[in-house]
This record gives sequence, structure tokens and C-alpha cells, in this order.
Amino acid sequence: MGTTASQLGKDLLSEYQELTFLTKQEILLAHKRFTELLSKEDKALPNPRIPMQSILTLPELKSNPFRKRICHVFSTSDMKDGSLTFEDFLDLLSAFSDSATLEIKSHYAFRIFDFDDDGTLDVGDLEKLVNCLTGETDDTRLTPDEMRQLINNILEESDIDKDGTVNLSEFQHVISRSPDFVSSFKIVL
Repeated sequence: MGTTASQLGKDLLSEYQELTFLTKQEILLAHKRFTELLSKEDKALPNPRIPMQSILTLPELKSNPFRKRICHVFSTSDMKDGSLTFEDFLDLLSAFSDSATLEIKSHYAFRIFDFDDDGTLDVGDLEKLVNCLTGETDDTRLTPDEMRQLINNILEESDIDKDGTVNLSEFQHVISRSPDFVSSFKIVL
């Protein structure tokens, strides 16, 4: 499904519409934004990748505390470097679109918050999650006691099977009771 950066054929555009939650206009805008991030040399490649550092310059991601995790989750790079192909970029935008389902959004949110990629949110993941949200400066960082109490509260509320971690179905159960999750889990170009 690769494409040159300079063009997007009608058939490919239709295929992308079928495979994502994006409209034709959103796909064309995504293609324009992706192409603008490519170097002159990369534009000639059949399926170019944009380095994570370039993706992170997008205003829509620049202030997101999970921006690096977002790139890593959506990257199909064998190098695990967070670089994105156009199709990776479309997958990212599709999951964060207004039209994506609660199930899709919660699945990707879980993967983004699962910092060690082990399929569960454990104490380490939850600490990193809280630090991303509160900032990691001395002024905003929680004390060890505050962190322990908060994580205990999260686990008490979320860990249905009481195994000390939050799995995907437990996470989705919690998210389903959060009415503003779907509207806040979005990136619009």
C-alpha cells in the first residue's frame, strides 16, 4: 500500500477511507502535512518514514505529554525508533479522530499508557502516567507518599481481579464510565 509522497491516487484514497475513520478531506490534509515534513531526498522514496523528532514538531503533538509514546505505539519501524510512514500517520490520526469508536480509542490509550509494553498497567506504568500528567519538575512532582496513595486509589478503582495491575478490559471498563474520554482523546490537524 505504499505511495510516493507527491501523489495520492483515487484508488488509494478510497482504500484509506475504508480502512480509517477519516474523511477524504482529512486524508488529503494528512498527506499534505506528512509530505511537508519529508526531506527532499525522502520525497523520492516509495514509502518514506518521518523520524519521530520531526513528527514531534507538529503543533498538534508538541504539547501532548505522551507525544513520544504516541509515536512509538503507532510506528511500524523494525528499529523501534518511533518513525512513521504515511500509513502509520493515518493510523494515528484515525485512532484520535472524532469518528473513532470508544473501543478503538481506549485500546490505543491503554497501549500508550503501557510504557513497558507488557500488556498491563502496573505500578511503574501508573507512576510514569501520573508524572506525564503532572509534569516532572520539583514544583509539580508528587511526593512518594502522594504517588503511592494515588496509585493505590487507581488500583482500588480499576483493578477488578485484584492482581495489582490493570489489564485492557479493566481499563476499558473504567473508560466506559468516563463520559469525556472520547471527546478529549483526539488530535485534529
